[in-house]
Amino acid sequence: MSDYKHTLNLPDTEFPMRGNLAQREPAMLKAWQEEGLYSKIREARKGAEKFILHDGPPYANGSIHIGHSVNKILKDIIVKSKTISGFDAPYVPGWDCHGLPIEHNVEKKIGKAGVKVEFSAFRKACREYAAKQVAGQKEDFIRLGVFGDWENPYLTMDFKFEADIIRALGKIIENGHLVKGFKPVYWSVVGGSALAEAEVEYQDKQSTAIDARYDVVDRDAVLGKFGVQDNQQNLAVVIWTTTAWTLPSSQAVSLNPDLDYSLVQADLGLGQEMLILAQALVDSAMERYGIENYEVLGSAKGTELEGQLLTHPFYRDKQLPVLVGDHVTTEAGTGAVHTAPDHGVDDFNVGNKYGLKTLNYVDDNGVFRDNVPMFAGQHVYKVDAPVLEALEAQGKLVLKKVFTHSYPHCWRTKTPLIFRATPQWFVSMNENGLKDAAMDAVKGVKWIPAWGQQRIEGMLEQSPDWCISRQRTWGVPIALFVHKETQELHPNTSELIEQVAQKVEGKGMDAWFDLDATELLGDDADNWSKVTDTLDVWFDSGVTHAAVLRQREELGQYPADLYLEGSDQHRGWFQSSLKTGIAINGAAPYKQVLTHGFTVDGEGRKMSKSIGNVVAPQEVMNKLGADILRLWVAATDYSGEMTVSDEILKRTADSYRRIRNTARFLLSNINGFDPKTDLVPNNEMIALDRWAVDQASQLQGELQSAYENYNFLEVFQKMVQFCVGELGGFYLDIIKDRQYTTQAESLARRSCQTAMYHILEAMTRWMAPILSFTADEIWAFMPQPAKGEREDSVFLATWYDDLAVLSDDETQGREFWQAVMTVKEAVN
Repeated sequence: MSDYKHTLNLPDTEFPMRGNLAQREPAMLKAWQEEGLYSKIREARKGAEKFILHDGPPYANGSIHIGHSVNKILKDIIVKSKTISGFDAPYVPGWDCHGLPIEHNVEKKIGKAGVKVEFSAFRKACREYAAKQVAGQKEDFIRLGVFGDWENPYLTMDFKFEADIIRALGKIIENGHLVKGFKPVYWSVVGGSALAEAEVEYQDKQSTAIDARYDVVDRDAVLGKFGVQDNQQNLAVVIWTTTAWTLPSSQAVSLNPDLDYSLVQADLGLGQEMLILAQALVDSAMERYGIENYEVLGSAKGTELEGQLLTHPFYRDKQLPVLVGDHVTTEAGTGAVHTAPDHGVDDFNVGNKYGLKTLNYVDDNGVFRDNVPMFAGQHVYKVDAPVLEALEAQGKLVLKKVFTHSYPHCWRTKTPLIFRATPQWFVSMNENGLKDAAMDAVKGVKWIPAWGQQRIEGMLEQSPDWCISRQRTWGVPIALFVHKETQELHPNTSELIEQVAQKVEGKGMDAWFDLDATELLGDDADNWSKVTDTLDVWFDSGVTHAAVLRQREELGQYPADLYLEGSDQHRGWFQSSLKTGIAINGAAPYKQVLTHGFTVDGEGRKMSKSIGNVVAPQEVMNKLGADILRLWVAATDYSGEMTVSDEILKRTADSYRRIRNTARFLLSNINGFDPKTDLVPNNEMIALDRWAVDQASQLQGELQSAYENYNFLEVFQKMVQFCVGELGGFYLDIIKDRQYTTQAESLARRSCQTAMYHILEAMTRWMAPILSFTADEIWAFMPQPAKGEREDSVFLATWYDDLAVLSDDETQGREFWQAVMTVKEAVN
């Protein structure tokens, strides 16, 4: 049989059919690094309009997880799409390096600071630990194919950065936003430190809810308010609380001034008695107590009972006032709230209004102090049972019931928190209008998705003063001097902060902790105390706009074009950045804020080692390659939960093969085609080929718009559809005969080769922000362009601008070829 292969123009390319990404990508990474690709991109875009995506710093602790990968890949897709659009889009990655988790890990190795090891040695060990964590995470981020200035990232523990954090604090002080206060704050008894709102996460916790009697002192006065004669039965206000451990610190009972309160007669097991509860909650309370027979004797407004005295349920010699406040509601309980100013913001505020002082009964470790009757030396976590015993012994316990509820926990130690009044430093939200200014600034920011605006507005509306002080070792110092007698800040604080910052720039935070006050204050030093508290790590990351955006020459702009993080950062980095940005600059630090959802498994469950459903990015890259992970991110709607599993990644790999095979087909069929000599002018091309180029042109406009709107799912869908539809299912199928059987130099063949060349030039750029390794691999196999020389990398190019559009008067125009496609589909 004769072999006619030599008479055909068969496709031929060395571009491999199989991606073998897991093996090929590391070699490409090495090549990119050796040739200094990131620096070349910066040089190529020098002088172009800037687009700044400011990196929110991940915490320098542990290996990266799939959520980190999503975040970094989304950022990289945006930066690369902006770069190909012609922008100068530098990306400076960063890390958050101070804080409690690093302290805990170092403590496990060398012991507690100040006990087992000197403070300076402990801080040095923390710095070394954080540096090691950064190195590990950086390696994985680079492996994802993320471009950035990895040789010069920002680290919040860099000496210059620590100095700039102190300078940022100085600006906030100058602008009148720092206050010192003795207020209830979230307190970690495990960490021994205050926490801010952003460091709190809610988890289910079992607690004992109790109803307890507070007996009325002046019976005649109170009964008179209800218009009821004294029948000598026990008379009490019933409170409901889920924090029995706070009862030793109870100093009052609060009612709502505008609510109606009922005087109810019932037998709760101690004989007939009279109880005061909110009218709206009488029925539900009696049902909870198991009481069917009861009588409402009278009614009075909460405000009418203001100032009446009650007896503490187990400190019987203590009389407590009735207060009124709007914080009391009828959502649950009895409409009467026991008030402990030490242990709740509302309690503190209403107590402050009435002149109540805090008692400071609980120490840093959550233990009742020696002066607390009955409970001295007991831990707040374990005191519920003794408190219940004390109530029962006095006959004041109405009901106890264990229930599960959402309760604040430390986001790092995962342990329950308490509210505890302590002296702390705060960024005031109201004193100089910071909250109002932040609320106004939010309206000028583009939030993606749009519901992000409502979310952060709601959080800001409820935002208390921001507690920025911590009682920790590994943190940037609150480098202030306060007068020993008046507790006022030093009058030269601004100058002193700059002097301290210069010292910290040279020696790091140890420069403050080792500082002898006489160096700066001279003979006056004895009158001043050095503040030893450290700053909240959310302050560190919150002022990156001051320490990075304004400091790095390649960035050099405020505000940034875009902040992009997970949706939990509305209460975290977005908010801390906004507050500090307004406090320092009077404007938000970002023009746009984009959020993505969390990753869950194929069944919608959170990832957990115990369940065994964790998808580790390192394993995916080692098995399938980073481009598959990148394609999965692009192919997933990031605005909600992002589902990932082995099966989903397998389907993603199938989509990848369609794109790769299309590129390979195009490459193999332009083999031997030299655009410099063989390119057919558009007006001489065959009509079908002109249509194919026109289709690519239309699609490019749609993809550019999708990239501009951060709609990567649309990019993915349209790119795959183009490969399997217009190209694979129609155009490439039709031209095979012409491509393979006509003379190599014929117009018929050169025309379709010209179309394929144009399409490949464009398509390689389309996929580059997402399939970065594959796009640059294709780029290396492409022929030199018709004009000039091919750039060393696709990332040095811009969108392809030689895609001709069909004119409206074409006989065989878009409608014609659409009809042909329809017929072909019907026949097939």
